Amino acid sequence: MKSAVNLATKNVTDITFQPASLDIWESKYRLTAKDGSVVDGTIDETYERVARALADVEAQPLREKYFDEFLWALRNGAIPAGRIISNAGARHHKPATSTINCTVSGTVADSMDNILNKVHEAGLTLKAGCGIGYEFSTLRPKGAYVTGAGAYTSGPLSFMDIYDKMCFTVSSAGGRRGAQMGTFDVGHPDTIDFIKAKREDGRLRQFNLSLLITDEFMQAVKQDAEWRLAFPVAQKEVEEDGLDLDDASQFIWREWPEAESYVTNKDGLIACKIYRTMQARHVWDVIMASTYDFAEPGFVLIDRVNEMNNNWFSENVRATNPCGEQPLPPYGSCLLGSVNLTKFVIDPFTENAHFDWVEFRKVVKIFTRMLDNVVEINGLPLKRQREEIVNKRRHGMGFLGLGSTITMLRMKYGSTNSVEFTEEVAKQLALAGWESALDLSLEKGPAPIMGEEFEVTQSMLVKRPEMVADGYKVGDKVPGRILHSRYSRYMQRIAEENPELVEKLTEVGARFTHHSSIAPTGTISLSLANNASNGIEPSFAHHYFRNVIRQGKKTKEKIDVFSFELLAYRELINSASMPASCDDDVEVENRLPGYFITAEDITPKEHVDIQAAAQRWVDSSISKTANVPTDYSYDEFKDIYMYAYDQGLKGCTTFRFNPEAFQGVLVKERDLKNTTYTFTLDDGSELDVRGDEEIEYDGELHTAANLFDALKEGYYGKF
Repeated sequence: MKSAVNLATKNVTDITFQPASLDIWESKYRLTAKDGSVVDGTIDETYERVARALADVEAQPLREKYFDEFLWALRNGAIPAGRIISNAGARHHKPATSTINCTVSGTVADSMDNILNKVHEAGLTLKAGCGIGYEFSTLRPKGAYVTGAGAYTSGPLSFMDIYDKMCFTVSSAGGRRGAQMGTFDVGHPDTIDFIKAKREDGRLRQFNLSLLITDEFMQAVKQDAEWRLAFPVAQKEVEEDGLDLDDASQFIWREWPEAESYVTNKDGLIACKIYRTMQARHVWDVIMASTYDFAEPGFVLIDRVNEMNNNWFSENVRATNPCGEQPLPPYGSCLLGSVNLTKFVIDPFTENAHFDWVEFRKVVKIFTRMLDNVVEINGLPLKRQREEIVNKRRHGMGFLGLGSTITMLRMKYGSTNSVEFTEEVAKQLALAGWESALDLSLEKGPAPIMGEEFEVTQSMLVKRPEMVADGYKVGDKVPGRILHSRYSRYMQRIAEENPELVEKLTEVGARFTHHSSIAPTGTISLSLANNASNGIEPSFAHHYFRNVIRQGKKTKEKIDVFSFELLAYRELINSASMPASCDDDVEVENRLPGYFITAEDITPKEHVDIQAAAQRWVDSSISKTANVPTDYSYDEFKDIYMYAYDQGLKGCTTFRFNPEAFQGVLVKERDLKNTTYTFTLDDGSELDVRGDEEIEYDGELHTAANLFDALKEGYYGKF
């Protein structure tokens, strides 16, 4: 074991990058010229390129000052999202790319012209390197009559297939896997079909899927009430068919993302025809069974999303980006960045281990300016996307390495003290960010939406009754800065901590409407953070394999990976340490301390508690997955989602290893060894192979698990 003297001469910034991390940087983020020659010689040169691109947004006399500050921040924990790292300062080499990770489509309206128009827009967005989300429950259900066509529609899922094929084609041509999110209202008549859609091998594999779960549905589940599956009726249908909208057995009034051509009442609700009635708990069980076996659909608590939205007065959010951390309005876009928390751990793994809050806040403030500058070099392909991001200037700063940091501080992820630490990290990030929002607004001006005037509606007064108490009435005009800073539920929470700050923001308007969001940070964590834990997650394992897509390879490739905290422990404390699970013969003195836990050691409830602690101070949302053991009981599993709802989350996603359904990106060696895959050969005979065994097929070596998955899902040879 290393002596205390040696320990004092080392810190986490000295940890050598592992080959897997350098490999990902080289393949995804290192800039190369058209002829293949290297532009970024080192990771630090990548940082210099990004810092220069963002500093050049500043006024000429300030550019060198902020280049130095931005470069310092990048070296000390500020990690912009992948599109920024890859594309900022790279316009000479790839002019058609964007620095924005997250977008949401314009509303997919219920007409063939609009559906295909949105396919075109999505193709341009994916080509620019952006992920995109859509809501598809705006389309009429399968079997509904289409007057103009004189036929019955095939339903939303058939149109989703078109988007799926488009995404695969665009991503195959561009060399980067396209990312899409499809959301769907739990009250739509085709909800059950949506839930089960991906059970068909190879279908909708370019999509993540999430249900929009309403408070109305959750209360129906709790009360064991009936649930009505319905879709809006047009004014023309009412007139031609003589429909009686007062018949509660046939129609129900609900909120809907667009009112055009539909029947609307004085409260802004839309008349919806009831197609089918089911017990809410039966629908709930179908959802839970699917998530238990297939890890989808995800769970977006859409009413809570809109209730807590800073732009509650001007947006009706119905979709998210592909990983769910950014609920966005039509044509909404958001740029992302994460602070590497491991950079701020002093004396890791010792009794004196602590977190440097002063340095953390300093990085957050500089990083806020950096992300705000990205708006000016957004590179978005559609005019409405560019208008939206410039008008609101939203960005999503989060953090990565939480699990690694908790371990380095000698805590266990999910414990009471780790939950308290998580909330403090999120709170300090938020407060420092909104302080910067004021400073930047005073220097550069507020986001344009802050100066717009919005007409008070009855719906606004219902949502914010305190406005009535303040003397507002229907028809009044109110500046966006007041509606944002004084009446946003989230900003009211910030005001509890710093009322003077929020009062000043009310007076002048913030530089941006949104500041925080916690993304999954998969390849960013693995590469630039040397495999610190992803986003808000614990480490998946301390030694495992990662399945990566290689250009020219016919299946995914398995690579060897260590967690950052294990690398740090081996470097700073004991170079022979390994997790006991990796080798049963690990000597006692070389085994890791008990606080080295992984995702499988954490209960689903503890996952939710961590997410809830952070969500309180995150103004957008959080991408998080509660890993569930394969043998976890279904009855206990169902309780996770209700607990997440009761804890105030905006969404919930779980993952339970199920080799019959899919082969994940991150795979534990034990899971591979314990899983047998059966291949049917050309002569009809069957071959059983253990998941970690290698097979020579079509002139290449593949792990059995990856080959099986590629053949089953239909993507073999298509990367």
